[in-house]
Amino acid sequence: MKVLMVLTSHDELGNTGRKTGFWLEELAAPYYAFKAAGADIVLASPKGGQPPLDPKSNEPSFQTDLTRRFEADAEATAQLASTVRLDSVSQADFDTVFYPGGHGPLWDLAEDKHSIALIESFIAAGKYVALVCHAPGVLRHVKRADGRPLVEGKRVAGFTNSEEEGVGLTNVVPFLVEDELKAKGGVYSKGEDWAPYVVEDGLLITGQNPASSASAATALLAHFANSADTSR
Repeated sequence: MKVLMVLTSHDELGNTGRKTGFWLEELAAPYYAFKAAGADIVLASPKGGQPPLDPKSNEPSFQTDLTRRFEADAEATAQLASTVRLDSVSQADFDTVFYPGGHGPLWDLAEDKHSIALIESFIAAGKYVALVCHAPGVLRHVKRADGRPLVEGKRVAGFTNSEEEGVGLTNVVPFLVEDELKAKGGVYSKGEDWAPYVVEDGLLITGQNPASSASAATALLAHFANSADTSR
């Protein structure tokens, strides 16, 4: 099993003068879930190389056993430092794709033509696409074969308006994930703020927040386990 994980290259938090990027837990938790399943993982980002880490995600209150494990893992950190350029990857080389969040994707991946085309190609090939926290916002311009928004009529989750308000960035982000998914016709639902919540609909798996990243990876892996059982 070969998994592509797509990270942001954007590091400016709007006009605040603060830094942003990807959220460490949303990379680390799925990364080790995929590793435990024996998957081959490739990390990619729009610019390639070292993607920016949201510094807040590495504060003590947001660290987990898995984020600490990742930071102490020489192989993992070396892989992170040398992500491949997003425009160099093809869905044909992978079984599935997973998008960790953080605020960064709202600025670059949501508008990135390579990301949009990549997700569309995974769906067209009948392959699962999973996104967590802010990453479901990356679906805003993704279309189905008939030209309609991918999320239209689909059950989806993503970072809630109240969670965005809770971190004080409602007026900083370029758009609110919850509002955008609804605007594109998504059948949006949510759990309690900051609690794990994952929604599946067809080939699309979406998680609400950092705490949902492990659950989203587990849900994704379950489909491959089921396929393996069926093929026996």
